[in-house]
Amino acid sequence: MKNRKRLLLLLGTVMLAVVLSGCSGSTAPITSESTGFWDHYIIWNFSRVIIWLSEVFGNNYGVGIIVFTLIIRIILLPVMQMQTKSTRKMAEIQPQLKELQEKYSTKDVETQQKLREEQQKLYSENGANPMMGCLPMLLQMPLLIALYQSISRTEVIKAGHFLWVNLGEKDPYYILPILAAILTFATSKLTMMGQSQTNGMTGAMTYMMPALILFMAITLPSALSLYWVVGNAFSVGQTMLLNNPFKIKREREAKEQAKKDREKALKKAQSPNKKRSKKR
Repeated sequence: MKNRKRLLLLLGTVMLAVVLSGCSGSTAPITSESTGFWDHYIIWNFSRVIIWLSEVFGNNYGVGIIVFTLIIRIILLPVMQMQTKSTRKMAEIQPQLKELQEKYSTKDVETQQKLREEQQKLYSENGANPMMGCLPMLLQMPLLIALYQSISRTEVIKAGHFLWVNLGEKDPYYILPILAAILTFATSKLTMMGQSQTNGMTGAMTYMMPALILFMAITLPSALSLYWVVGNAFSVGQTMLLNNPFKIKREREAKEQAKKDREKALKKAQSPNKKRSKKR
């Protein structure tokens, strides 16, 4: 199930790249006269918010996108917190899931149905949701598409400059794409460090996700790269605050040590009884 979740996340990212690449066909400028739910209510309002934020900060469209990104991430924060809690709970029950998989290892339909029922029961009892890890990505996909179109179809934003880049064009020095990839890797690595158990799929995703982000950031407007840089920097800080892997590791080690101490004390308490039994 965990592997399926990771695979879904990967496929979702690939689909995002394909969709964003295909969005270039929608080139009509976005205005208040644009029709359709997506154009009039989503793209047009994204454009208006970014323009308004940019005007607040001295017509700096890069800063407008940065502030807009932070607002989006704050709005998504409750979902991210739910994901963090669910990820930790999933990590805690991994040994029990492994036992269930070994217990119901037979591949016949009845046994596999029983395995799914037992897994669902375990998830329910521990408040874990294996699909929660995919939810933030699924929520961000339409946001990314909307951001892409609000930039590419709004002339004033597309023509905006920030530092060394034209927001409507690719980063000529690839600095933002590289930063986006590095911060994506940092987020994935920190998350993986907080898990008690990892597998081949988890390790592969840690490197594949940054590679995909790098590829997309190189081929898409630098405004989207800026969004990824700010969003992933926010994610790193959020991970350190809500799911600090170093703190989790210390807590796990302390818990394991306490368990060993209890077992040691129990054996010590039983030893005198064994000696008395031998004397008798």
